Amino acid sequence: MHFDHATIVTDDIDGTRRFFDEVVGLDTGPRPPFRVNGYWLYLDGRPMIHVTRATLPAHAGRSTPRIDHIALRVDTHREWATLIDRLSGSRIDYSLSEVPLSNELQLFVSIAPGVSVEFVTTLAADEQPGIANG
Repeated sequence: MHFDHATIVTDDIDGTRRFFDEVVGLDTGPRPPFRVNGYWLYLDGRPMIHVTRATLPAHAGRSTPRIDHIALRVDTHREWATLIDRLSGSRIDYSLSEVPLSNELQLFVSIAPGVSVEFVTTLAADEQPGIANG
């Protein structure tokens, strides 16, 4: 398992993108067609910072702008199965989501109000999302 990305939720996605492009030196690159506008900013060919437009009004525990979540990439089916077993054994709720137009599966765990950890994995060509979380 390794660090995959951090997601920043903000009303100013263009200003945030400019900061990471012009000051930090990241490059704006391809992004799946999620329902919410945003950018993926790349370092060495990897999308390290995801910037997403805030769509909900700020409320207790979820201010805007904010770092919404960090993501860890799970590299193998064995690691994924171990993660699911640990979550189930600890009775920790999670939600699954498919990344549009990809063979990736996301698993989100809320660890505190407004703070989530995402685990993301690549599904094998013959694997269905339901199999990956089984």
